[in-house]
Amino acid sequence: MTDIPATEPAAFWEARYRDSTRVWSGRPNGLLVREAAGLRPGTALDLGCGEGADAVWLASRGWRVTGVDISATALERAAEHAVEAGVGDRVTWERHELGETFPQGRFDLVSAHYLQSPVGIDQEGVLRQAAAAVAADGTLLLVLHAGWPSWQTEAPFDVEFPTLDAVLAQLALSEGSWTVETMETVRSPSVSPDGIEGHREDNVWRIRRTGP
Repeated sequence: MTDIPATEPAAFWEARYRDSTRVWSGRPNGLLVREAAGLRPGTALDLGCGEGADAVWLASRGWRVTGVDISATALERAAEHAVEAGVGDRVTWERHELGETFPQGRFDLVSAHYLQSPVGIDQEGVLRQAAAAVAADGTLLLVLHAGWPSWQTEAPFDVEFPTLDAVLAQLALSEGSWTVETMETVRSPSVSPDGIEGHREDNVWRIRRTGP
């Protein structure tokens, strides 16, 4: 198991992005596309937006998006991606260290994909803030890795993978004010950096606010 250096989250993620010309594929997360394609466009908050692929996809579908990340470099790349895709005027980018600061307002869709980090983040607290930011009749969409990929024979660092029921309980949603529309574990193909084929499982929650 590899020890992660004791680094402040902002410094860790900024270094991660600066060390590569591109960290992610530039394509939207497949589970976002699956779960959000049928939603009526409105305002959206993309937490941990990285280089902006999800935010750009939402904007291309008619949403007005606020993309949030801890890394200034990631946000610069995201803004460039949005301009290149012709949706630069539909996305606002904000830098936040979630757990310390959080965007203002309420949104028709609050999306957080893989808000998991090898350096400190109050995941439970941030996800509760995410739920609080959902507007009336809006949607909370969460996707978290459920475990390491099948080809990962040794965990590279310590991390807890919360279960479907555990996250739902942690959200502490008001009874009668929310409807769970999706809550499942999804298995998808996964290929290691060395080309080993396998799979990875993700937990998905799509929850609609039906009350105050």
